[in-house]
Amino acid sequence: MDHPRPVPVPAPLTEPYWTACRRGELVLQRCSGCARFVHFPEATCPFCGGDRLSYETVGGRGTVHTFSVVHRSFLPGFEPPYVVAWVDLPEGVRVFGDVTGCVPEDVRIGMPVGVHFTELDGFGPIPTWRPA
Repeated sequence: MDHPRPVPVPAPLTEPYWTACRRGELVLQRCSGCARFVHFPEATCPFCGGDRLSYETVGGRGTVHTFSVVHRSFLPGFEPPYVVAWVDLPEGVRVFGDVTGCVPEDVRIGMPVGVHFTELDGFGPIPTWRPA
């Protein structure tokens, strides 16, 4: 039986993120108190506890910090094998996402990647990473 892929559900906290994705832009929260970027979206800064976090555009280039090749489907709509990774951005923040555009065997720690927006059926564009 074919199951649809689960889709994110935007909340007031995450709506600016998803709106930017629809524009083809990667935005992350930045704390006005300590100036650090925060990912995943939070109501308060996990570093200083500040509650003034605004969304800012980031460059969308980074390097693979670590990754995992998934060989077993845990959710409907995710067809293995696929790669999930933590990506270090030069802005000093680590983001999470799928690595696409190459076979899983080609992904390496330290590999340069760039953000790419992939259409998720029933939702819209989501950020993924591909070799840069």
